[in-house]
Amino acid sequence: MSEDRTSGEPTRGAPGAAELPAYAERVLDVADLIPPGRVMTYGDVAEWLDEGGPRQVGRVMALYGGAAPWWRVVRSDGTLLPGHELRALGHYREEGTPLREASRATQGHLPRLDMRHARWDGVTGAAEGGGGPGADDALDGPGTDDAPDGNDAPDRPGTDDALDGNDAPEGDDAPDGDRTARG
Repeated sequence: MSEDRTSGEPTRGAPGAAELPAYAERVLDVADLIPPGRVMTYGDVAEWLDEGGPRQVGRVMALYGGAAPWWRVVRSDGTLLPGHELRALGHYREEGTPLREASRATQGHLPRLDMRHARWDGVTGAAEGGGGPGADDALDGPGTDDAPDGNDAPDRPGTDDALDGNDAPEGDDAPDGDRTARG
């Protein structure tokens, strides 16, 4: 049986592995969708799922996240995961994830994630990230949307289901600096 590299827990899909809770499976599925070089906060993942919150997502990642790209699910302030900073930093540099270099006054001189540029909106570039809502748009045709609600049906008027928290039409909800305060 395979074990989670972080906690020693059985990994999903491993022969003889214990059944994961359904919520944990959904959280790990979202982590798998995040394209290389991009990140989502714990809160973003919870919002994508429309279930739980940042602490619940963090707990799932701590218990079961070793087999998933755990370094792509992050704190909203961009600090690297305590205790795993160097491993995460190696992944970020390998994938080209945008970083903000630390000032000399910063303890340990570790960079932070540049959340303005690294944060994934759950839609843009989904095809390169292995799927997700809108990844099959070439086959969908007109009248489809790319909202992270898991369907390609047009949204109700006044909603867009995107992770930016506004109800603007989807063409206007590109990630920008107004999202960095959430988490």
